[in-house]
Amino acid sequence: MRPVPRWALGGTLLGVPLVIALAGPWFAGEPSPRGVSFGSGSLLGTDFVGRDVWEQVLVGGRTVVLVALTATILAFLVGTPLGVLAAMTRRRWLDELLMRPLDLLLAIPSLLLLILLAAAAPPGPPALTVIVAVISLPEVARISRAAALEIAARPAMEAMWLQGEGWWRRAIGYVGRSMLRTLLADLGVRAVGALYLVATASFLGVGVPPDAGDWAVMVDRNRAGMFLQPWAVVVPALLLVGLSVGLNLLFDGVRGHRGEAGVRAIPASFAHPDFLHQSRRARTQKGRAA
Repeated sequence: MRPVPRWALGGTLLGVPLVIALAGPWFAGEPSPRGVSFGSGSLLGTDFVGRDVWEQVLVGGRTVVLVALTATILAFLVGTPLGVLAAMTRRRWLDELLMRPLDLLLAIPSLLLLILLAAAAPPGPPALTVIVAVISLPEVARISRAAALEIAARPAMEAMWLQGEGWWRRAIGYVGRSMLRTLLADLGVRAVGALYLVATASFLGVGVPPDAGDWAVMVDRNRAGMFLQPWAVVVPALLLVGLSVGLNLLFDGVRGHRGEAGVRAIPASFAHPDFLHQSRRARTQKGRAA
């Protein structure tokens, strides 16, 4: 019997909470009348203020998922170009100018930075999205820079430079494609980190009302009745765990399935010693003739 592929297992674990989070509000309907706190009259019982737990599960995941995914994408859209630019620049001052402010943010604990930024920003999902993206940005830029530095030092890059290839061709056509597997691996970790930050913000009441229909808020507010109505805590907690584990398994499986052949690069002949020697000689002769 063949083992289940990692990407399939990750997709299953991720798909269930993702479908509930995105499509749940459409099936929740009108809120039911409130009943007794931590009662057992409905499918999953009631929460600490008598609301139907199943209805809260259906409407409580959209904000968590959308904020975490949007913040992760925003961090990569800003951090990856910064890291590649810092790695490929030949100007030391530009590298320092790009990286040192991010190092200052990286030195501040993420939870402390979350609280400080949330205190200065207006409450709501858009502000929380920007805050989580800012917290994730330094690590994304650092990892992108480290990956791009190794690729930029390869003989193929020197061959492309000697052949007169443009900066965009070298940065995007070769460096960007060659670091794709590294970015995919980090994307799963970073998405889980963003999910943790969003859940922590909701757990602490940062940017969300204390009685909001949010999975992390449900875990926090209903833990007092854990032994009276466990489903109000267990179900949202399992959905958050499924999101985290499923994301990591899915990205790891896709990255392994793609393999090295999934990343397009320039022809291997560019890195051949004879090609490099001929390119240098042609470049030298061209410079002398000019």
